[in-house]
Amino acid sequence: MYKEATIQEIDNALQQAWKAFHVYRNCSLKQRAELMRAIANEIEALGDELLITAGRETNLPEARLRNERARTMFQLTSYAEACEKGDWLEARIDTAIPDKNPPKPDIRKMLVPLGPVVVFGAANFPFAYSTAGGDTASAFAAGCPVIVKAHPAHPGTSELMAGAILKAVAECNMPDGIFTHLHGVSFEVGKALLEHPYTRAVGFTGSYIGGKQLFDWANQRKEPIPVFAEMSSINPVFLLPEKMKTAAADMAKLYAGSITLGVGQFCTNPGLLIGIDNADLKKFIETLGEEIKKTLPAPMLHTGVYKNYTEKRKTSLAHPEVDTVAVAEAVAAEGKGIATIATATGAAFINNPVLHQEVFGPFSLIIRCKDKNEMLEVAKHMEGQLTATLMAADDDIKNNEELVEAVKNICGRIILNGVPTGVEVCLSMQHGGPFPSTTDSRFGSVGADAIKRFARPVAFQNWPDSLLPDELKNENPLRLWRTVNNELVKAPL
Repeated sequence: MYKEATIQEIDNALQQAWKAFHVYRNCSLKQRAELMRAIANEIEALGDELLITAGRETNLPEARLRNERARTMFQLTSYAEACEKGDWLEARIDTAIPDKNPPKPDIRKMLVPLGPVVVFGAANFPFAYSTAGGDTASAFAAGCPVIVKAHPAHPGTSELMAGAILKAVAECNMPDGIFTHLHGVSFEVGKALLEHPYTRAVGFTGSYIGGKQLFDWANQRKEPIPVFAEMSSINPVFLLPEKMKTAAADMAKLYAGSITLGVGQFCTNPGLLIGIDNADLKKFIETLGEEIKKTLPAPMLHTGVYKNYTEKRKTSLAHPEVDTVAVAEAVAAEGKGIATIATATGAAFINNPVLHQEVFGPFSLIIRCKDKNEMLEVAKHMEGQLTATLMAADDDIKNNEELVEAVKNICGRIILNGVPTGVEVCLSMQHGGPFPSTTDSRFGSVGADAIKRFARPVAFQNWPDSLLPDELKNENPLRLWRTVNNELVKAPL
């Protein structure tokens, strides 16, 4: 139904985006914000057609889609507010000291847009991480045109969203080429988009294989470009002994809900639970198993996700050092994910990297450690994660300082006594972690700080005030917060 983009179409899209960039980069922060608010309004105007289309293509329930649509609109409007406020520009001014020997020049610095950004839609979030999602919103806020490659699992949904964006672009009199929407199933389309000389950055949410391939292609270019890819994470949960003494059963019930939420198809799904092998952990395992058995299998996003889950689940359960704890007892039909809990020893995890791999779906592996020293070794053997959680009493934190430090080293967000599923859209959120959870742990893809991914710093030295960008002029016409001579102020110079 949807035609694969040709090399010529890709070239045309990037040529137009490059022309549009030189106009859009000079649009005011207010104009960019107005565009993003207009996109949110157009998405709302799509009404139930958007929900029906997305439900048909992804198997996601209407309530989930309504919430995700609201989140997507909030992302657009909140990033618009942040764009207009301008804190993300990191405006810095160090005024001249002509009497100094040698004289100190006037230097002023701010972030400027990178250029056209290619965004790859995500399978598991058809709204919030796809066509009009956080990457697109961040790029528009930064002053960059966007070329979206629709995810082949929900092309109709992507078309509707793209139509809403293009309608908002026209309403706001933005330049042609500021947004282009393309389809493509083959790797060749993604490669051509990434390798085009006018592509300046990439946003991606998906598998490790896909994200790593984009990252490698980007670094093999004559002019390497940044790829901000969110890829793989098992989001470990450490069950510490003092907490387990009083709350083992309650924690098990809490995590049964988190593991199976959305059929386990969240990048923050808790795929690994680590505890010390004792009576409390046995109680936790027993209660969690009972809850999982009662879980009804539900349709997964699409056949590719279902097939991948089925194969990886089978591989994990077939491992000689892995024992099955519980499987959902209801009979599963084709395409439905079966909730599963398995277990292995700490030594098995440390010695077998295959047990470290993500099983994307309602699956979690419980690691039984001999003592807190082995738990520490388990943490030290982990790769980078989006999140890590400590289920701990205050004394647990005090008595396991080395473990806490080890956990900090492997994640972007560390949670205390909660679940990792659920990512709040706010400035303090960090949704990104060390490799392989993302390709650049210095940035996150949620919250207005995500705008900085698609900008770079430029310093202006000894420029006359009249020729400076408004953001750096003495009178501060935009009323931005700026660091002037090492002091954060809003007043004019």
